[in-house]
Amino acid sequence: MDRLINTVRPYPWGSATALPALMGTAPDGSPQAELWMGAHPGAPSRVERGGRMRGLDRIIEEDPRGELGDAVVRRFGQRLPFLVKLLAADAPLSLQVHPDRARAAAGYELENARGIPLDAPHRTYRDPQHKPEMIVALTPFEGLCGFRPPRESAGLLDGLELDWSAPYARKLRSAPEEPALREVFSAFLSLSPGRLADVGGALASAARRPGPLREEFAVYDRLARAYPGDPGVPAALLVRHVRLTPGEALFLGAGVPHAYLRGLGVEIMAASDNVLRCGLTNKHVDVPELLRVVRFTALPTPVVHPVREGDGEEVYPAPVDDFRLSRLVCDAGDRPRVLPGSRPQILVCTEGTIRLTGSGGEVVLAAGGSAYVPAREEVTVSGAGTVFRATTAPQGTFRAATAPEDRQLNPN
Repeated sequence: MDRLINTVRPYPWGSATALPALMGTAPDGSPQAELWMGAHPGAPSRVERGGRMRGLDRIIEEDPRGELGDAVVRRFGQRLPFLVKLLAADAPLSLQVHPDRARAAAGYELENARGIPLDAPHRTYRDPQHKPEMIVALTPFEGLCGFRPPRESAGLLDGLELDWSAPYARKLRSAPEEPALREVFSAFLSLSPGRLADVGGALASAARRPGPLREEFAVYDRLARAYPGDPGVPAALLVRHVRLTPGEALFLGAGVPHAYLRGLGVEIMAASDNVLRCGLTNKHVDVPELLRVVRFTALPTPVVHPVREGDGEEVYPAPVDDFRLSRLVCDAGDRPRVLPGSRPQILVCTEGTIRLTGSGGEVVLAAGGSAYVPAREEVTVSGAGTVFRATTAPQGTFRAATAPEDRQLNPN
């Protein structure tokens, strides 16, 4: 078991205060957007082994079966298949989707064959992996997740009171769901600068106008102010606005458009860099490939609630085998809880003080602290606080599925 030394990523949309407040450190005035925990080569965690600091990616590379276990190596290869983050958003992230396994593998091979460098700004697929994600709110959290029912989006378009948007509203009301969403979403991504300016002005007016949709329009008005003239703003009107209370989660499967808007949360994802952006960004947007990946289906209520399992562990269900995320809330008088060591684990404390005891010693975690537990290492958890446990799904959970995230959860 190793205490992790992690890297903070200073993306511009990050909060300058949320992570410092959680970890009890002084803000330095710069954005602190994400704290990465894992072996991703972009910012691998470091551990002390043999009296020196080393990257967790190198540790795993040298002894993959010893660190990950035979079952994980057989299923995912010689790599930790998940990445954990503390994410603190103070401004909207890009509107984006992620590919399924088949599309990621095909796109990666195609771009390799075309000779596009992996670090090229116009490259879409940087590895052959899918990238399902889940985020659990630690504070009130806002995001966009999945298409609204088309009739709801039509109502928002009516509220903009723009003559040229009326045909799109009629299409959303009258056509079958998939072709209606595809046609309107595609059209909005290619609106002229004049019409994009119209949308910004109409949202500003609608956000001031009394009515039942005023608060909803205010959300999209904030997007328009943050990204003036961006085609992601009208496209986002088709995507459901979601508010999470602490402890609630979102699961984001392949092809589901989403954007985090603000709040602090624990995020887990398959270890991949494959992102196809729809808008709210100044980065590359590959519209033809995007339209191949997006699932043009309205998403049922996307909020995920934890399911209580044995010994008080609360598991956030997700239809993927790359990761399994759960939460343990410990009180000082509780008996210690044993976490079996069949798969690699990352444990991150988000509140209080958590004591981890294993065969090799003890690690005490305060809020924001984390530890890596290799496969076959059993750990006992005690203390007073909250700890999130990240690992892979038990072997065989999704054995028959080629791309299990195709089955988007209807968790309620």
